[in-house]
Amino acid sequence: MANQNIPYKIYLSESELPRQWYNLRADMKNKPAPLLNPETLQPMTAADLAPVFCEELVAQELDDTTPFIDIPSKIRDYYKMYRPAPLMRAYRLEQALGTPAKIYYKFEGNNTSGSHKLNSAIAQAYYAKKQGLKGVTTETGAGQWGTALSMACAYFGLDCKVYMVKVSYEQKPFRREVMRTYGADVTPSPSDTTAVGRKILAEFPGTGGSLGCAISEAVEAATTREGYRYVLGSVLSQVMLHQSVIGLETKAALDKYDITPDIIIGCAGGGSNLGGLIAPFMGQKLRGEADYRFIAVEPASCPSLTRGKYAYDFCDTGMVCPLAKMYTLGSGFIPAPNHAGGLRYHGMSSVLSQLYDDGLMEARSVEQTAVFAAAEQFARIEGILPAPESSHAIKVAVDEALACKQSGEEKTIVFGLTGTGYFDMTAYERYNNGEMSDYIPTDEDLARGFAGLPQFPGSMN
Repeated sequence: MANQNIPYKIYLSESELPRQWYNLRADMKNKPAPLLNPETLQPMTAADLAPVFCEELVAQELDDTTPFIDIPSKIRDYYKMYRPAPLMRAYRLEQALGTPAKIYYKFEGNNTSGSHKLNSAIAQAYYAKKQGLKGVTTETGAGQWGTALSMACAYFGLDCKVYMVKVSYEQKPFRREVMRTYGADVTPSPSDTTAVGRKILAEFPGTGGSLGCAISEAVEAATTREGYRYVLGSVLSQVMLHQSVIGLETKAALDKYDITPDIIIGCAGGGSNLGGLIAPFMGQKLRGEADYRFIAVEPASCPSLTRGKYAYDFCDTGMVCPLAKMYTLGSGFIPAPNHAGGLRYHGMSSVLSQLYDDGLMEARSVEQTAVFAAAEQFARIEGILPAPESSHAIKVAVDEALACKQSGEEKTIVFGLTGTGYFDMTAYERYNNGEMSDYIPTDEDLARGFAGLPQFPGSMN
């Protein structure tokens, strides 16, 4: 029986929408290593970053001391169109699993983009418009970020050029068409429209691409067009800052019913969703106010945290972006064309990489057939069709709930349901037809990626 004191959906009122983003870096004793200029190997300055990113986003990227940053009223007005997002109690899933665990999930799919990505897209488009720019360029993997950015650009009247990872471009034509409906120009990556794209195609003919490839093309497109800047949907600290609304709302909803989570789980590709979800809880842990288990879940086919190296690496395959210290498989690593497009990045957020290296969070990799099994189980029980990316978190949440069943412990589990899977039906079709397989890179595969890591004093642990 459901606890009548805790509803299936915990809603916050519009007045409870966060008015500030939380900058987790301000509470980190070990700050993330700075971005480095690839030519000088010196920390990137605002002047170095200004030709690529919007001015106020550069300031946010470099700020690791200010704990709270005001959310401009125009951004909050847009947030009100789909936020606050509900925190759901998975009573039916608990019953089906026969677990004493209590399971909650923060659902970020209540907007046309179908994901959490809009939280940062609207912020980045706002700052681009405020700066008087003509447009922005970006990359997208599964298409959620590109969709969100196209929506935000349409809202503010900005041009939007999207380089979409080729395998996702081909697997998800409807996601592509949503972007075009909102006015975006969408190009499969790698393409012959940029110098770096042509170089990658020459070296890897027939490749399905990667987020690293698409980033290189988008950066080149931005820096060669007057009045354009590049925006990124994950990895960077500024994006994690904007996504902190997820965690702030989650914590406020839990506090409303005096609920304290034991385990917080999120899927991890570049890290913005996981970082945003755990931010206020990790802040408490860093300040010694509370303790939680944090689990990052990544695909076994692209295991940056669980099998990567903690080193300075290029953020893109074309090696035109700054160097970031992160858990990485090497910027030249191109993962198998699995169906978790948004988790196919070779590295991990510098913030999350530092937290993981400090032992403050765990990481787990899972294979895609097990992920889709969990996705279908969840869809049939909870009634929401989850995105493949989100389903990585579902898989581990189920695993943890079953561990509670075995031990008899009544733990409280919270996970992030980052979006819906309605544009991912090709993947579901392959799973239902028994055509989906698991690919785990060999040590030799990873060694090829590691061989391209920059070598200089202090580049690795």
